[in-house]
Amino acid sequence: MPKAGDIILATVQFADTFEVKKRPALVLFEEFGNIVVAGVTSNVEMEGVPLTKKEGAVKDSVIKLNYIFTISRLMVEKVLFSLSKEKKKIVYEKLVKKLDGLR
Repeated sequence: MPKAGDIILATVQFADTFEVKKRPALVLFEEFGNIVVAGVTSNVEMEGVPLTKKEGAVKDSVIKLNYIFTISRLMVEKVLFSLSKEKKKIVYEKLVKKLDGLR
C-alpha cells in the first residue's frame, strides 16, 4: 500500500482529454481506497518542487503542486521510491502556502 511521500507509477486520465497513460505521482494521502496525488513531470521548466535523479527519479523532474487529483488504489502499478524527510517537509510547506487563502 503506497503511503504519503511515496512516488508511484499509476494509470491516470488527463483532465483535458480522455487519454490514459502511466505517469509518476506523489502520494499525498490515502483514504477509503482512494489516493490523492500530485502529478510529477519531467518538464523541469514547470513550477513545483524539484526532484532529481539522485533522489530516485528516472530523470530530473518537478512535483506539480498545482496538479492534484484522486485515483483509485487499483490504478497504482508500483511504488518507485520515497521522498526524504527533508523533501517531504518542502512539499508540505509549499502546499500549506498554496492553501493559505482558505484561512
